[in-house]
Amino acid sequence: MTETPERDRPWLIRTYSGHSSARASNELYRTNLSRGQTGLSVAFDLPTQTGYDSDHVLAKGEVGKVGVPVGHLGDMRTLFDGIPLEQMNTSMTINATAPWLLALYIAAAEEQGADRTKLMGTVQNDIIKEYLSRGTYIFPPAASLKLIADVIGFTVAEMPKWNPTNICSYHLQEAGATPTQELAFALSTARAVLDTTKERGELPPEMFGQVAGRISFFVNAGIRFVEEMCKMRAFVDLWDEMLRDRYGVEEEKNRRFRYGVQVNSLGLTEQQPENNVYRILLEMLAVVLSKKARARAVQLPAWNEALGLPRPWDQQWSLRLQQIVAHETDLLEYADLFDGSPVVDAKVAELKAGALDEMKTIERLGGAIAAVESGYMKEALVESNARRVQAIMSGELKMVGVNCFTESAPSPLAEAADAILTVDESAEADQIESLNAWRESRDEAAAKAALAALEQAAKEDRNIMEASIAAAKAGATTGEWAGVLRRVYGEYRAPTGVGGAAGVAAEGLAEVRSKVEQVSARLGRRIKILVGKPGLDGHSNGAEQIAVAARDAGMEVVYEGIRLTPKQIVTAALEESVHLVGLSILSGSHAALAREVLEGLRAEGLGDVPVVVGGIIPKADAEALKAAGIAAIYTPKDFDLAAIMSDIARIVDGSAEAA
Repeated sequence: MTETPERDRPWLIRTYSGHSSARASNELYRTNLSRGQTGLSVAFDLPTQTGYDSDHVLAKGEVGKVGVPVGHLGDMRTLFDGIPLEQMNTSMTINATAPWLLALYIAAAEEQGADRTKLMGTVQNDIIKEYLSRGTYIFPPAASLKLIADVIGFTVAEMPKWNPTNICSYHLQEAGATPTQELAFALSTARAVLDTTKERGELPPEMFGQVAGRISFFVNAGIRFVEEMCKMRAFVDLWDEMLRDRYGVEEEKNRRFRYGVQVNSLGLTEQQPENNVYRILLEMLAVVLSKKARARAVQLPAWNEALGLPRPWDQQWSLRLQQIVAHETDLLEYADLFDGSPVVDAKVAELKAGALDEMKTIERLGGAIAAVESGYMKEALVESNARRVQAIMSGELKMVGVNCFTESAPSPLAEAADAILTVDESAEADQIESLNAWRESRDEAAAKAALAALEQAAKEDRNIMEASIAAAKAGATTGEWAGVLRRVYGEYRAPTGVGGAAGVAAEGLAEVRSKVEQVSARLGRRIKILVGKPGLDGHSNGAEQIAVAARDAGMEVVYEGIRLTPKQIVTAALEESVHLVGLSILSGSHAALAREVLEGLRAEGLGDVPVVVGGIIPKADAEALKAAGIAAIYTPKDFDLAAIMSDIARIVDGSAEAA
C-alpha cells in the first residue's frame, strides 16, 4: 500500500471584503468564515482610510462604497461582533490611519477579554506606496515614516504575533510597475522603514532582528505567472541578502520573506468578464507553486470586479478556487518544484540584477522618500503604465476578449440583472445618523482630554499608540484622531508624475493631433481640458494616462491630482477657462459626485462646458448620468486612448458649434 505523503499546511485563505456598514460587513465575514475562509481581510471605505468622519464634505458619496466605514469604537465592536479576535488572524488594508484602526482593534479585542500579546494579524501601514499609486496618504513623508515606526515599536514590544507593516508592492503593479520596479521600489521602501525604526531608537539594538522578523510584504501576481513566480523567488533572495548584509540580522527565521498576496485586478476585463475566473486561477499559481516562495496568505478578487462590487456568491467562487488548489490537488505534498531549474535560476538572476541596479539609482537620489518627493518614482510608473496601455492598443500585449478573440456569445453571468452588488444609498445617511448618536452619548470631556493627550504626544515626538488606544476607549472618532495629527504634522500633496512623464506614441494619435489642430483653429485657441478626480478615490492611473494622452494629442491639460471637492473642480474649470471637464471616479461614488459637478458648473454659468466621466460604472448608472447631462461615459472596455482623444475633440467641437 502506497504511503500518503505528508502535506504542508495551506496558506491563510482570505477574501478582501467590507461594504455599507459595520453590521452588514460583520454578517459577510461570519458567512465567509462559515464557508471555510481561515482569516479576515478588511476593506475600509475611503473616508476611514483618509481620516474623515462620514459627515465631512469630502466623504459625500463615498461612505461604505469601497469598504466598511469605521468611525469609532462602536463601529469596530459591531464589525467583529461574535468573532473572537484572540483566535482570529485579521489583515487590515489601512495606511495613513493605520495607528488609529489598530488602536480601535486593540480596544475592541480587550473589551472581548483578549490578551493583546496573543492578537494575530497585519496592518498594511505602508504610506510610501500611497504617494505613488493608491493615494490614501494624509501627512508628509517624514511624519508618515514616523507613524509607521510608532506602530512597529509598539507591536514588537506589546503584540509579538502582529505584523506592523505590509510593505506593499501590489498597488505599484496596478500603477504600471514592471517586475523589476516592483522589486526595487518595495525593497527601497523597506530600507526606509527599517532605517527610520533603527534611527528612532525606541527598541534596544538587540531587538532589531525581531523587528526585521515582523516585517511582511503584500504583493501582486499578474497573468505572466512564470515570470511572477520568478519575481517571488527573487524577493526571497534579495530580502534575505539585504537583512544579512546591510543590517546584520543573523537568525535565518528573522530573514524569511513573509508575504500575502492578492492577484492582479488591473488585468480583469469588462469584456467577456467570465474569462477573469481563469485569469485569477492562473495568477494564483505564481504565488503557490514554488514552496520556497509560497505566500503565507492569499486573497483572490472576484470575476466581476471590472463591472462593480462583487456579491457574496462571487466571493464564494473565488474562495472555492483557493480551496480546490489547497485541498484537492497534490501541490502541498512536494518539496520545491523549481529548485535547480536553469530556466528559473536565469530569470531570477536577471530580475535580481535589474532590481539591484534600480535600487542603486534610488539610493543615489537619497533613498525612497527623496525619490518620492522628486517625482522620480511616480514618473517612472506613469511611463511604464503608458507603455503597457500602448502595448494593449497595438495588440502587442494580447488580452483575450479585448484586442483578440472578441467575438462572443452574450454572457448570462454579466448580463444578469443582479450581476453586481449595489450599495444601498441610505447607508451613508444611516452611518451619519449613527455617528451623531455616538458623539451625543459619549463622555465629551473624556474624549477631549484623550485627544489633547494624543496631540501632546505627537508634538513631543513620542510614540502615539498608547495615546491612540486611550482616545479610542474614550470615544474619539476617526476624523477627530486624524484632525489632531493634521494640526501637528500638516497635510501633503504628492507629485502627479504627469508633467515629466514621457508619453508613448499611440497608433492613430497623429490623426487625432490633426483633428485637435483643426478644432483649436476654429475655437481660436488650443483645446483645453480639465482632468479632475473628485472625492477621495486615489486610484489615479486612468486619470494620469488620459492627461498624458491629451497632452500628447496637442491639448492643453489641467490636472491637479487627487482628492478634490466638486467645488474645487468647478472653480478650476472657471479660472482655467476649459473647454471640457473629465472626471475619473473609481470608488462607486460617480452618481453623486458627477451630478454635483454638473450642478456647480451650471450655477457658475458654465452649463455649456461638457463633462465626461470615466470609471467602473454599471450600465444603469451610465444611462442615468447621460440623462442628467453627462456628455460621454468611459469604462474599462474603452482602452483605446486615441479613440477617446478623438471623441473628446469631437465633443468640444460640437459644444462650440452649439454655443
